[in-house]
Amino acid sequence: MKKFWPWLRLLLAVGILVALGLRLGTGAFLDGLRAIDAFSIAAALAIGLVTTVLSAGRWVLVARRLGLPLTLRTAVGDYYRAQLVNAVLPAGVLGDVHRAVHHGRESGDVGRGVRAVFFERMAGQVVLIGIGLAVLLTHPAPGLDLAPDGITAGLVVAGLALAAAVGWQIRPVRRVLVNTLADGIRLLSFRTWPAVLGLSAATVAGYVAMFLVAARAAGSDATVTQLAPVVVLALLIMAIPVNIGGFGPREAFLAVAFGAAGLGAAQGFTTGIVYGVLALIAALPGAVVLLVSRRKAQQPQVVAEGLGQPREQELALAR
Repeated sequence: MKKFWPWLRLLLAVGILVALGLRLGTGAFLDGLRAIDAFSIAAALAIGLVTTVLSAGRWVLVARRLGLPLTLRTAVGDYYRAQLVNAVLPAGVLGDVHRAVHHGRESGDVGRGVRAVFFERMAGQVVLIGIGLAVLLTHPAPGLDLAPDGITAGLVVAGLALAAAVGWQIRPVRRVLVNTLADGIRLLSFRTWPAVLGLSAATVAGYVAMFLVAARAAGSDATVTQLAPVVVLALLIMAIPVNIGGFGPREAFLAVAFGAAGLGAAQGFTTGIVYGVLALIAALPGAVVLLVSRRKAQQPQVVAEGLGQPREQELALAR
């Protein structure tokens, strides 16, 4: 199953998009591509810059608290590269895996580098869920009853507890759990977590702004109050690992949510397409980072020899 899951996930995402195309017609997809103009592109790049810097700053705080060196400049470049890889590859997390392992190797502690990225991303998801619950409790999505109840939350907690209990019986897993718990406790500092939560909240606001730009570009005249609960739920839906560069469940949910809210299913599908393209445009600076890092890796490095000895050149290892 592990071998076939990536292909199954890809087929599921394609199936969702094909089903939407057959149900709503290809016009909604083409409308999404035609709706993108210079203003929306500029807005996507600007919002992408802000959210990337905020997310990179969150990563810097977490990494430094765990004792790993990381500058904001390096973090921004690595984050852009990770976002681009996440956007163009089906898995959606390979970019984060790469920056975690790469930073861990550069710092001399791969395990802690991976945990730093894990906690940094988890903080963003926790804040997103918290904001989502707050928005849904104050502005329920019309026609959608998706707010989690006590039974569902209890089942999730019980499932996590069971997984932890089973993993504790396996020595390698136990070691990972102990190290993760220890690093998590280190992050419970008033010098760290308030700033991490604040940066995460600001990042979520940037994602919501991107969705609003996409909705306006797609021709929607819905108010922010109408769009807020739908947008927050769409951000949560995007965490489902069944997509092609983010496309798939997001468009299906937006079509259903817009239809239930009386905004038109085709309008929701078009908004999802516009958002996906704008998100990809916002990640394009990562291509520059990839190109620069590749050129640096191919440049010969001069190795200083002893006095009276000729200098030699050796190619840098590709990162």
